[in-house]
Amino acid sequence: MQRALALTGLAATLALTSLPAAADLAFNASLTSDYRYRGISQTRLKPALQGGVDYSAGAFYLGAWGSTIKWIKDAGGDASAEFDLYGGYKTEIASGLTLDVGVLQYLYPSNRLNPSANTFEGYGALSFGPATFKVSRSFSNLFGFADSKGSMYYDLSASFDLGDGWSLAPHIGRQTVKNLGSASYTDYALTLNKAIGALTLSAGLVDASTNAYFGPGGKDLGASRVVVSAKYTF
Repeated sequence: MQRALALTGLAATLALTSLPAAADLAFNASLTSDYRYRGISQTRLKPALQGGVDYSAGAFYLGAWGSTIKWIKDAGGDASAEFDLYGGYKTEIASGLTLDVGVLQYLYPSNRLNPSANTFEGYGALSFGPATFKVSRSFSNLFGFADSKGSMYYDLSASFDLGDGWSLAPHIGRQTVKNLGSASYTDYALTLNKAIGALTLSAGLVDASTNAYFGPGGKDLGASRVVVSAKYTF
């Protein structure tokens, strides 16, 4: 689940590739041992293939991203992929202080859940030095939870440059699900990254303090585990 404007995944990609060449356009592809979003596995603790495209022009940006998933089918729906579309504005508002605001649409084609899993969020973030504090609010029901419009996610993260392409990224987040306190939880992660040219290798310890999210066979989708991934940007 990542960011959004109201196009389809393919249309977004085609639209971005037709934008002026003077702006920046970047693509990425990745493989991860477990697609964790806000601490919860979207792939039943299994690997996922992912990829995206990002376009920026000055302070404005657009993007599209997708991943294989399993949780929709596990919930009785019929979608095996997630597509995220996003757009926003990012600029320095004071010396060393950066503001990032935008909207994000999560799409699960033909998910057939009621309420629909499709989710629309707005977000705002402030970054200073290595730290970022971000707040997201759902403008629709949140990922299929009924009467959950107005749910919030609070994200405090940082990225510390260790030199020679190494970086360390701690994270703590709090998901609140409106009108369903039992589904609210806190998640944590500590990720070590190594950049080798256009390739980034990552290994992180991820955990979610909740007993509300289970997959087939009673799998704890928020269980503490190490997640490894490889991402290539071109």
